[in-house]
Amino acid sequence: MHPSECERKYLSTEQCAWLNEACCIKCFVCTEYHRELYKNQSIYHWVIHIVFFPAAGGQHHHVCEERAEEDPEASESRSPRNLKSQMEDEEMFGGEDEDERKSCREAFLKITLHFLRRLKQHEMADHLQSKIFAPLCKRELKAQLKKKFQCVFEGIAKAGSPTLLNQIYTELHITEGGTAEVNDEHEVRQIETASRKPDRAETTIRQEDIFKVSPGRDEPIRTVLTKGVAGIGKTVLTQKYSLDWAEDKANQDIQFIFPFTFRELNVLKEKKFSLVELVHHFFNQTNQSGICRLEDFQVVFILDGLDECRLNLDFKKTKILTETTKSTSLDELLTNLIRGNLLPSARLWITTRPAAANQIPPQCVDMVTEVRGFTDPQKEEYFRKRFRDEEQASRIISHIKKARSLHIMCHIPVFCWITATVLEDVLETREGGQLPKTLTEMYIHFLVVQAKVKRIKYDGGAETDPHWSPESRKMIESLGKLAFDQLQKGNLIFYEPDLTECGIDIRAASVYSGVFTQIFKEEKQLYQNKVFCFVHLSVQEFLAALHVHLTFINSGLNLLEEQQTTSMWPKLFDKPKLQSLHQCAVDKALQSPNGHLDLFLRFLLGLKTNQTHLQGLVTQTGSSAQTNREAVKYIKKKLSENLSAEKSINLFHCLNELNDRSLLEEIQQSLRSGRLSTDKLSPAQWSALVFILLSSEKDLDEFNLKKYFASEEALLRLLPVVKVSKKALLSLILCPKGAAFTLKGRRLCFLFRLDDGSK
Repeated sequence: MHPSECERKYLSTEQCAWLNEACCIKCFVCTEYHRELYKNQSIYHWVIHIVFFPAAGGQHHHVCEERAEEDPEASESRSPRNLKSQMEDEEMFGGEDEDERKSCREAFLKITLHFLRRLKQHEMADHLQSKIFAPLCKRELKAQLKKKFQCVFEGIAKAGSPTLLNQIYTELHITEGGTAEVNDEHEVRQIETASRKPDRAETTIRQEDIFKVSPGRDEPIRTVLTKGVAGIGKTVLTQKYSLDWAEDKANQDIQFIFPFTFRELNVLKEKKFSLVELVHHFFNQTNQSGICRLEDFQVVFILDGLDECRLNLDFKKTKILTETTKSTSLDELLTNLIRGNLLPSARLWITTRPAAANQIPPQCVDMVTEVRGFTDPQKEEYFRKRFRDEEQASRIISHIKKARSLHIMCHIPVFCWITATVLEDVLETREGGQLPKTLTEMYIHFLVVQAKVKRIKYDGGAETDPHWSPESRKMIESLGKLAFDQLQKGNLIFYEPDLTECGIDIRAASVYSGVFTQIFKEEKQLYQNKVFCFVHLSVQEFLAALHVHLTFINSGLNLLEEQQTTSMWPKLFDKPKLQSLHQCAVDKALQSPNGHLDLFLRFLLGLKTNQTHLQGLVTQTGSSAQTNREAVKYIKKKLSENLSAEKSINLFHCLNELNDRSLLEEIQQSLRSGRLSTDKLSPAQWSALVFILLSSEKDLDEFNLKKYFASEEALLRLLPVVKVSKKALLSLILCPKGAAFTLKGRRLCFLFRLDDGSK
């Protein structure tokens, strides 16, 4: 069993010494793991070939050639391929099962590695480790990712029935191209803008092809930045990518995929890691397998949720780090990984909301993609998958198409889930009843559904019991305060200090997440560190608006005022009216340059219109009709002030929440009769016309300015419509210099079809 003279000829003295020692170890292994296991001489030759010859580089082939001259049959039988075949084909393992064989094989390999490293044969040990343990580690990692991602709790964290991701996954509309520049507009405004864009040629990409080089691109893609608004499906996209790899469906050229979330990484911000230690920390099988040389493998790192990052990623001042085994702070580690200083051979996929996209310098990003959410056909596909009853699905799809604000929001997958949850309940409990048409109505129903679940599931109540108990009311009030306080700070995820600041005990938060599972969720990271969040930004904004409304109703305190009065005496003798809160909110929203209060304002105004569903949670205060009339009057006054198109559009959405369509109906009547005279329209009427045209279900294939009087004012007023039209038919008199021209200091660059007036 000890090395023959022939074998000594090709081994160094040190290697021979090791081999003698290994033979003694083999005896120990035999004793502990079935003596019959290693009787066959092929094991001995297998160790020789797999450990020593690969490390000798080209010498391996030279050795084989010399042995072939000495004994061709011996050479053939000892080739690595046939030696491996002997191990598998010869019945050397007796009646043992696969697990026992694997255990024995791994034990022997670990002992081999131990002695190689004792002899300072690190390169040889690493080679053996990569050759043998990496495939085992890969299988275990795939099993872990499959277990983690194959089931999803749609919209919720842990409660409820899990659904197979592959069963409900609907392809998202992902476009390639664009820049990582910041877009700090309210994300609902971004969705509305995107929904109005005409269909143009864009490079779309599938999630499994995210790193594939497109035609015309020479350089390989190392770092991809994917941006998209909250709830659009970025996280599910990365989970599907990981799951497809784990299930051997795609990207099998990749040896390891390591998905991280910034929520998890934030918890470790005070600790130090090397890149290898960080991987070992999250993926224990790499540690057990001793995978330390990450540069030997094709690796993908997924960093999900850059917008939630609370680490200091300083790309200007952070010192350079190139060693994967050197410990440093987590922010320095990630900065160098993204820069490409650390493990340049790795691929990175970073996801973020648009407002945080510029945190990564453009030179560190090879490709930017954008998740646009669901296209109209994908919305239908989602609801038909969710509702197996074809008639029910068709009714829901038809209803959403008619309610324009709901149809636009359904670009966001999470909103589709909220809508499905509400409509399913409404159809079950009120057969033939009216379905919610406004956003506020939809979210109030959503809240009521959750209160009903709590009442029946946790309190043992009946379907007919009142929606709100004192306990559930207290919970919603606490969550509303948290939502408002954190919205003001721009936080969408909360850790224990954030909860403490809002006066919420961590144990109470866990109870809330366990009861209102579809509103507020708790996620346990490694070592049970807890992270909390609302299921979507819109849910947080709705609860924030509810908190402001309840606070004003109960105490007369206007939380939107910058200076709060501490004395209660004025409020006792002169109780402020709700319209003062509404007017303050409208003014605040119009002052915001990026529309951050747009959705909050819609919810706040809509709450007064939907008092019926909030009975037991909100105290009735005076005439709802009178309050609504005052709000409508104030909004129409603001519409006459020559606002930007975006601000005017949001005010019309607010009028919709207040169930007032008088201004729109006035313009629509004029359009239908053909008596619309644009030279006499007020600014509010112009805004109404723009809103009607932009809200049209039909694509604006060709916009003809002549319909609305061809003048400079008409063109400027209707510019938002011109921008989203596939073609714009303008009068030549307005365009003496063709497509690019100046009107009142504004340079417009569009591709127009010009009408010379001859027809």
